[in-house]
Amino acid sequence: MSVNVYFNFNGNCREAVEFYAEAFGTKPHIMTFEQAPPNPDFPLPEEAKHLVMHARLNIDGSVVMFSDVFPGMPFTAGSNITISIVNKDVDKLKSYYHKLKEGGEVRMELQETFFSKCYGSLKDKFGIEWQLNHDNGEMGM
Repeated sequence: MSVNVYFNFNGNCREAVEFYAEAFGTKPHIMTFEQAPPNPDFPLPEEAKHLVMHARLNIDGSVVMFSDVFPGMPFTAGSNITISIVNKDVDKLKSYYHKLKEGGEVRMELQETFFSKCYGSLKDKFGIEWQLNHDNGEMGM
């Protein structure tokens, strides 16, 4: 299990990731929205294609993750950080998720996605943003 920091940016994520990669002497892993499998129910707008869907750096032994917010989603500089729980135990993730959502606001219900067997996000009753993600042992991104 790991607890990771996740930063959101408003269109300049690639620039930030490349800056941090250079500063910490590490290699970035970057995936754009255009590189994700297409969903015919939700066509990708042109302005989203080049934006970073997910990026990852290993900084001094810790994983730091990044993404751009999707066009039209709210963004406030200074509150663009979430805590990401990555775990191989789906039951633990479900337990954490259901406890953290009490009195909070669900952003995305726990569900299977193309990148995770079990993923969900929420804001807890204290205003902290959380992402919970299953680790299938193939966390290359």
